[in-house]
Amino acid sequence: MSTGRILIVDDEEPIREVLASLLEAAGYEPTTATNGAEALERLDVAAFDLVLSDILMPVMDGLEFLKRINGREPDLPVVMVTAMNDISAAIGALRTGAYDYLLKPFDKDQLYFSVRRALEHRRLVMENRNYQEGLERLVAERTSQLSETLRELEQSYDYTLEAFGGALDLKDAETEGHCQRVTSYTILIARAMGIEPAELRHIARGAFLHDIGKMGIPDGILRKPGPLTGEERQVMRRHCEIGYQALRNIPFLRQAAEIVVAHQEHYDGSGYPKGLRGEVIPLGARIFAVADALDAMISDRPYRKAMTIEEALAEIGRNSGTQFDPKVVEVFLSIPHETWMKYRQSPTGAFRLAELEKTDASGLTRAAREPETPSLRAGED
Repeated sequence: MSTGRILIVDDEEPIREVLASLLEAAGYEPTTATNGAEALERLDVAAFDLVLSDILMPVMDGLEFLKRINGREPDLPVVMVTAMNDISAAIGALRTGAYDYLLKPFDKDQLYFSVRRALEHRRLVMENRNYQEGLERLVAERTSQLSETLRELEQSYDYTLEAFGGALDLKDAETEGHCQRVTSYTILIARAMGIEPAELRHIARGAFLHDIGKMGIPDGILRKPGPLTGEERQVMRRHCEIGYQALRNIPFLRQAAEIVVAHQEHYDGSGYPKGLRGEVIPLGARIFAVADALDAMISDRPYRKAMTIEEALAEIGRNSGTQFDPKVVEVFLSIPHETWMKYRQSPTGAFRLAELEKTDASGLTRAAREPETPSLRAGED
């Protein structure tokens, strides 16, 4: 026997009783209502699989009732039941959203066929709906899992980069902590310039690894306490290309490698290794150049004392348009002096990619907001 909850809506009691009797005999669960308004009340308190509705009824006719159902339960099939002389109204009901119509008088076989077809239609619609919802849940779960995997992968990138930085610190103790500080400065400037998060990650990696090529420079040159000879300087300058070659074949560092190779280029074309000029230099490298110069100038070196923050800012401003991109310098100089000192005193965590989402609109991390962070040209090491 078939099953299904069916709502019968008709103002004529004999029609309601005949339909209810036939449907109950076929194993269905019929419920009756005398007009559309009463039927809506039934729908408020119970769920149905099918509606059989007359068209001409008092209080609320079948067409208005059909519109109400379409607005609240669009997947509920409605079969209109009408007299032969109302066939045009039945066709209009189909255009309004009815599933089918029955003409009075009808026999039970015609009734059962229409009911079975309508219920099968509803079953398929609901199965498809459940499949779609299940698929959406599965996609959401997989997306969540993928996001977590990517987050863990991003964190592993942080650890890898920190290991690189730690290895460089061991080799070049003079600039210990420089990678962390200059990356923090670079992120702050980049955020102030409105750099998108996806690009900011590549810039941060390039900034942190800018000197990784010094791993390939002989210790005698890298750790030399006095000025370098011309020949030694040429060897030192190779660190840009060495770093680029080391990183360019690592997929997640490929864009960072472009910053590494260009981080000593100057806006006026006087830098190295390629003598790039203006906006041909990658934006990340132009931002980094300012951050790097700042850290170099406000840090002590064996051959000179650190500048004050005011002196460093003034020196960078004087080199705008020559060594540095004027647009980057403009943004850089708009950042309050005390912000730079906070970053210098407490860069911990600010350079990590995982911390980027935790910075506020000014670019300060929680750590930086709470106190615990003679040049060749402006600030060059």
